[in-house]
Amino acid sequence: MPDQGDLVIVNVDGGDARKSILYAKGPAGFFPSSPGFRLREHQSMTTTTINYVTGSQSVVKGSSHSMLRKMHGLMNMFGWEILIIIGAIVARHMEQTTAYFYGYLLLYSHIAIQMTGFLLGSIGIICGLFLENQTNANNVSTHKALGITILVMGFLQVLALFARPDKESKYRKYWNWYHHNIGRVMIILTISNIFYGIHLGKAGTSWNVGYGSAIGVLALAAIGLEVRNFLKNTKCFDFPA
Repeated sequence: MPDQGDLVIVNVDGGDARKSILYAKGPAGFFPSSPGFRLREHQSMTTTTINYVTGSQSVVKGSSHSMLRKMHGLMNMFGWEILIIIGAIVARHMEQTTAYFYGYLLLYSHIAIQMTGFLLGSIGIICGLFLENQTNANNVSTHKALGITILVMGFLQVLALFARPDKESKYRKYWNWYHHNIGRVMIILTISNIFYGIHLGKAGTSWNVGYGSAIGVLALAAIGLEVRNFLKNTKCFDFPA
């Protein structure tokens, strides 16, 4: 009990001098009250094993939400960013081709990739909402607002798929402007928010390096395809005989 100081050590001579102490963190704004002084729930914990004879101790830290936190990060990375960027690269390459069958193959590949990214990213955001509720985090309002904004923009992109005018329609250019620019803004916001989430979660350098490397590879691939298309389509290198 608190403030009593009655620590009892039993069976010291029999080798039972090692005790485990569990530190439990309860919900924010709640202080345990008498007579039981019990927490309503445990949010994270640190276990310390103390040997009262030698004075040595060992600490094992853990979090009941570590798996949910990893799922939140990985789903958002693979869904909203990596797959969405790959889908955008496929769409960009699709616009450069004139082959009928190849163009349709790229179109349906673009749709499948983007829909998969949207579903995985949505799961990631849902994991984030559960994580916020269970940990009572109070510093994620900006991160959460950006995540919900990205989710809404992704949903609008999905709806745009069903409202896609024919190529001959006079409204097609406006649809293209909307679809392309919303996608670009969403990618920029997602990159910023994921790096911000890594910072908030104190995930460490490895997450920053891993995610940054993936984005760098995709950026180089996109630039390489743009250069390839430019060299293929330009006339400035065709010199007269």
